[in-house]
Order: sequence, then structure tokens, then C-alpha cells
Amino acid sequence: MDFKKSVFAVMLATAPLMASAALTQSQVDQFAKGTELLFSVEDNFRNKDAGFLGKITLNNGSDVALPAGESDWQLYVHSVRKISTEYVAGLNIEHVNGDLHRIVPTSEFKGLAAGESLELPFDAQVWIVAYSDFMPRAFFVSGKNKPAVFANTDTEDFNQFVTPFIRENQLRRYNEPKDLSVLATAKVRYERNSADKVSISKDDALKRIIPKPRKAEFNRGSATLNNNWKISYQGQLKHEVMVFMQDLQDDYGISLKAQPDHINVGKDKVIRLKVDPKLNNSKAESYTLEIDDEVITIVGSDNAGVFYAMQSLLNLIPANSQGSANLPQLELEDSPRYGWRGMHYDNGRNYHGKEAMFKLVEQMARYKMNKLHWHFSEDEGWRLEIPGLPELTDVGGYRCFDLEERECLLTQLGTGPFKSGSGNGYLKRDEFVELLKFAKDRHIQIIPEIEGPGHARASIKAMEARYHNMLEKAEKAAKNNIKTRSANKEIQHIDMGPATQYLLTDPKDTSVYMTVQNYKDNSMNVCMDSTYAFLDKVTYELQQMYREAGVQLKNLHIGGDEVGAGSWIGSPICQALFADPNNGVSGPADLKPYFTQRVATLLEKRGISPGIWEDGIMYDRENSFKRDEFPNKTFTVNTWDNIWEWGVADRAYRLANAGYQVVLSHGTHLYFDHPYEASPEERGYYWATRYTDTKKAFNYMPDDVYANADYTRTREPIVNLEALVGRPLPKLEKPENILGMQGQVWSETIRTEEQVLAMIFPRILSVAERAWHKADWEGESVDSKKQAKDWAEFSSAVGLKELDKLAKDGINLHLPVPGGVIENGKLYANSAFAYLSIEYSLDNGQSWQTYAEPVKVDSNAKVALRTRLNAQQTSRVTVVGE
Repeated sequence: MDFKKSVFAVMLATAPLMASAALTQSQVDQFAKGTELLFSVEDNFRNKDAGFLGKITLNNGSDVALPAGESDWQLYVHSVRKISTEYVAGLNIEHVNGDLHRIVPTSEFKGLAAGESLELPFDAQVWIVAYSDFMPRAFFVSGKNKPAVFANTDTEDFNQFVTPFIRENQLRRYNEPKDLSVLATAKVRYERNSADKVSISKDDALKRIIPKPRKAEFNRGSATLNNNWKISYQGQLKHEVMVFMQDLQDDYGISLKAQPDHINVGKDKVIRLKVDPKLNNSKAESYTLEIDDEVITIVGSDNAGVFYAMQSLLNLIPANSQGSANLPQLELEDSPRYGWRGMHYDNGRNYHGKEAMFKLVEQMARYKMNKLHWHFSEDEGWRLEIPGLPELTDVGGYRCFDLEERECLLTQLGTGPFKSGSGNGYLKRDEFVELLKFAKDRHIQIIPEIEGPGHARASIKAMEARYHNMLEKAEKAAKNNIKTRSANKEIQHIDMGPATQYLLTDPKDTSVYMTVQNYKDNSMNVCMDSTYAFLDKVTYELQQMYREAGVQLKNLHIGGDEVGAGSWIGSPICQALFADPNNGVSGPADLKPYFTQRVATLLEKRGISPGIWEDGIMYDRENSFKRDEFPNKTFTVNTWDNIWEWGVADRAYRLANAGYQVVLSHGTHLYFDHPYEASPEERGYYWATRYTDTKKAFNYMPDDVYANADYTRTREPIVNLEALVGRPLPKLEKPENILGMQGQVWSETIRTEEQVLAMIFPRILSVAERAWHKADWEGESVDSKKQAKDWAEFSSAVGLKELDKLAKDGINLHLPVPGGVIENGKLYANSAFAYLSIEYSLDNGQSWQTYAEPVKVDSNAKVALRTRLNAQQTSRVTVVGE
């Protein structure tokens, strides 16, 4: 069995031969260091909504000249928008794979002298209205020299390599149809923050528990919790008590002693903890909490209920408490709206480190969330060590400049050419076991996702590297053992079974396809038995990790989404499968159901329930795979595609009615890789909606999917959803199959721990709120007054205490940019979160003052505004008067 050479290696080998002397390593380094590379959006209105005109500018500030004509230098850029221009200014632009593009000189290239500039206009897909769509770490290479990153692009500061968006055709996505987005300005924010303004007192904000309890009665007086209190607990609650005590000590400096409830605590002030399985008709995770001046009583229907009562108690403690805390006396009854209150986290595309995962789990528990959907495998990376398959992390865990992909994956998403670049790395096996234990103690279930059959490039390339490594070792061993001239003949008879055991690709497959993310080779071959052997091997190793951590692997997500159209059509192995009359697979349309059935059966034998993204379970836009073809009692589906005008936003109900268990994961309200506001300075993609702020996520109504139909992608208000879709919308017939909801963060544009935490927090608090508590304003006709009051209470609590608590736990936060106007010679400013400090500057940011009330300013003044949480964290700056 002999694999074709990698397409990337072939491309490199066939690059134009140099017509002049090759650049030295020193020249490569000097050119990249001294040359400024800039990206620009020239015109988003160029091709209606299908493409834009961009530009790459090279300002050669080095002493190195690029020679005219053909040469062996190449310039690589990361562009998530596939560049369609193939030739400009004597240079060829080639799409390599994914976001990687290569620029090479032809005989017509006129050269680039020191001190000169070169402009490369190009056409590309779709449109760009956010700086974060441009990836950092463009790099330059010549011959066999080491590549060098353009110094001005080796940064997360977009101002260094992206030119400002100023014109309408840069700030808006398209003009046919009209982009009706209201772009964020100081005035727009001020008006939004002022709408339906409800004032909430500090006392009420401190009492607001997030997520909101089902029933709470506050009494007069307070209890002072300090080191004089003791904890008396039912024996089975030992682990919950340990976490509670640690949190009190770490966050508030309160050290309590705890003992089992068979020991008399005497006259000491006491927190009593116990489980009553009959509480609230035995509904899981329910609890009661009573706070008196000398006794705090917590009763849960199970251990989780007791744990969540503890979180409510912690939530009531003022953020700046240290050594003691005043708690309001109250009587509280609570239970969750949904059993599935989750967060999806993709660090397959970019790895953000171990600490990011632990911080996320810790804070999810604080807000009573219980499912972490971990997307650890993707096209761009594999993030978990798997015993027996070291290539998954040795190769699949890193990206660099290796076109053959034997040492690492092809570089993507702004990583640049080195393994030290951003987004690289993985979680070691023992670290994951540690995380599982940490999550178990906080009643969080981690649901791993092995992406397949699409979005599987990292695992595919890792298993190809494994094949080549084992082949080379076998050939070397044979040559060492055979001293006759028949060595080559003997090598041909080497047993390659072990090397092909986990292969995910058919070397003779001639299929041609292009995915949404512009990959040409990211589909596992679903016709090969080795694909299922690979999935079973990884599942087996996952089970061992879970067992070692003392938990059960109950759910495993299999991906299923966005498989490239045309995958497997040219595979001889698949053709052989079609020719077999006894397997029910007659053509390419049968392959996705075939894959899903085989994997679901594999998981059933291991006692694991599968999960899948909605498009992975659909024959077409409206019809799902037959539910009774799967042996699994539970088969969860994440419904994400609620772009209303695309006509598939009713899938949540269609799938629930068909017998699947649905987790609401809708893109328009619950995708936290989208910007917080419509501004080019905000990070994130915006395919589902132009922006999603904390308030929009808060206003999501999971009990009525259709009630969330607010705007189309052009930001046109939706007044008749059925008319927009053009057919009847099914009603939900089996509400018991809606398990709950979860937020999603995908990490294409998110490369660091600080960035990913800011994209999640504080929006995740809105998911926690809606998943736990059904508000009294929800319904087909929203009670806007109740909604405004509820938001005011929630946002005031966030601004007054939650942000501080999160920051003290090491969470980098996204702080809302303030709003402001100048009226009648006075500056008026406000924030989306009451009680969050606002600062203003009258000298271009040279000095800042705290805003407390309207300030007299010149009517023509340009005033800078920002919000501030602490000495380290401030929002972006906005300017009033521009």
C-alpha cells in the first residue's frame, strides 16, 4: 500500500524554480522583520453579498530587495475568506488548504526594492466587517531556509496589521440586499441602555441570585457568617462540603469546621446540610435554603440539590467580603427548569491551555450549569492524549510549516509557521482525569466530542503520519534483518495490518470536495472498517479515563455536521460497498446514515448514548434519519441552525417529535463566538446574527423556539415567520424530548485563554439564567414591562457583584462599552450593567475621571468613555462626538 504524496508537498516541489540567487536565511529574517504587511477591506459592496475586494500591502522597510522574475521565495497568509484572485502584479495566489494561501512570483514579477511598496488587490468570498477575520502571523520563506513571521503581524493587536474600517462599504456586509444593521456608537448604546430603564437598589441587586430561584421570601434582618460557624452534614455530602469549605476560604477568607451530623454541635451557629429524596416530589437537583441569624438549613432532593443550595448561598455574599459576610435572612425553594444546562467549548481549533478548562468548569458550577460539551477534535487540532495513538497529539496537537504533515498539521488560523505559535497544545491524559474529578465534585458532566465523519482532518492526518512511521520502521527492520539481494522483495511482503489498523482515508480515493471552511481532505472514509476501529479505540481509552476518575462515560458526541458534498464518491472502497447487495448501502446518499448507525451501535455496546449536530442526522432539509434504526434509548441532537429565512429553524421540534432528545443550541442567541456588538473592533464571526450581547442571550425563550424569531440576517424585522419560511411550522408534540439548552463558543478567531474567557463571560450567565429559571415574562406575547424589570435586576447584580467575583477567580471578562451623548453642554453616560464604573477622558485618554453624574463639557468636545472593573480590566474606549 503506497500513499500518494501529500498535495501540499507536491505544490511545494512544483513551486517556480528560482531564476536568480536564492535569499539567505539572514535576508529572509531581515525582510520579514523590516517589511510591514497590511490587510485591508476595500469594498464589501463589490459582488452583492457573495464577495468582497480586499488588499494586501507590502511596505518594504528592510534592506532586502525581492528580485524580479521567478524565484524560490513564498509568502504565506492566513485568510478565512478563500481568495479567488489567482494572479496579480506578477504573482500567483494559490489556495493551499483551509485558510492557508501562498503567494509566489512569476516571470512577470517586477521585483520589490528596499523602501518600495507593493499593493495586491484580491477578490475573496463573502465579506469582512470585523478586524478579527484577518488572521495574524503571515510568514515568508525562501528555499530550504526557516520561515520568518512578518514582525508587525506577530501580535494579537489588529491595529498593527489591519487598516481601519471607516467607509460604509467597509463597515457593512453588503448593499444588495441592504445591510440594515445598526452599528454600535456611543449614542446608540446610550439609547439602548436607556430604553425601559428600571432602577434597582443596591440592596435588591445584592439579593438577586443568578440564576433566579423559583421562589424566595426575604425576611427582616441578616446573618453574619464568619469563622464562628460550623457545618453539620449528612455523611453522603462529604465531597460537596469539601468544595463549599474551600470556596469560602479561597474567595472570602471564611474558615469553617465541618463534622458529620451524628456529632452534636452544641450551641454553635451551624449550617445544617441533608438530603431528602422526597423533596419537591423527588425532582432531581431541587433544594430549600433557609437563613436565620444562628442557623442555616439546606435540604436537597439529592446531592446536586444540596450543592446548588450552597451556590445560592455563595451568590448572596457581597463580592468584597473578607473574613465575614452579611447574608439576608430568607426562605427559598428552588428547582431547575431543565436537566440539561450546558456550555459547548471548542478548543479543537485553538487550544487555550489547561487552566482555561478548569476555570470554565469552576464557574459553570457556580451558576448551576451541569453539562460541558467538550469539542476536543477538529480539522485544526486534536487536544487529548490517547494511549497507543501518540500521533494524535504529537502531530494532531500542533500546527507548523510542514507541508508533508509528518511533524505537525498544516498551519491554520493565525498560528504561523512554528510549533510555538498560538493555538497549539493538548491536554495530557492525567490532566483530563484530574479535570473529570474536578468536574465530578461540582456535579458537571463532561461530554466529549469526536468529530466525524467531517471536520476530522487532525485525526486523518495523524493516522496517515502513523501509517508512514510504522511503514518506515518495518522497512528499516526488514533491511537490517535481510542481507540478501531479495531484501526489497521481502519488504513488499511486510504485514502492514498494524499500520493500516486505524487509517481513516482510502489512498485511492479521487473524490473532490470543498467544505464550508475551505478544506479539501477532512472527511473520514465511512466505508473503511479501520475508521470504526479508530473510533472504538478512542472511545475505549476515554472510558478508561472516566473510570479512573470515578465517573461513567454516559454521553459521547459524534459531530456529524458540515460534511463536504462529494466526499467518498471517488473511493473504490465505497464503490465496493455499493456493489454489495446485502448491506442496504446503494450510493453516496446512504453513507451518512450508514456511518451514524454503525457508530451509534458501537456506542450502544459500550453503554454510551450518542449525540450529534442537527445536520448530521438529516436526509434533507426536512426529513431526519429514522429514529427506530438506532438502538440507543437516548440520542441527543444539538439544534443550531435557526437562521429563520433559511427555512430549517423548525428542526428542534421536528427532531423532538421524531423521538430524538434535543438540546437547544441556537446560533442567533446562544453562539458566543459572535461579537458582543456590531463593531469592527469586536472579536468573532457573525454568520448567524450581526451580534449577540448578554441581554439578547438573556431574552432567549427556550419554551417557544418560534418566539425568538426577531430579525433576519440582514437585520430586517420578522413580522410573519410562517410567511418568511413559506410552509406550516410544526408544533412541539413531545416537549419531554427537549432536554434543555446550552451556549456555544467556537474558537476560529480565539487564540488565547484571555480571549476565550472574555467571549464566554459574562454571556454564559444568561444561559445559566434561562436554563434554570423560566421567567414570568416569557410567552408568545412577551410582557415587556416584566422583562425590563427582570433584566434590570439581573444586569444590576452582574454589574454590582458577579463581575467582581469572576475577576477575583481569574476570569478575563468582556466589559460592555458604555454609551454616551452630549446634550445642552452636558455629558450623559450609562452602561448595560448598572453599578459598573464608567470613566471619561477630556484629553484623548491621557487622564481619566470617574463618571458619577452628568458633566459639563464643551458642546463640540470629543469625550472618551470606558467602563472599569478593577485595576487590570477595562472595556474598549468609545468616543462621544465622533
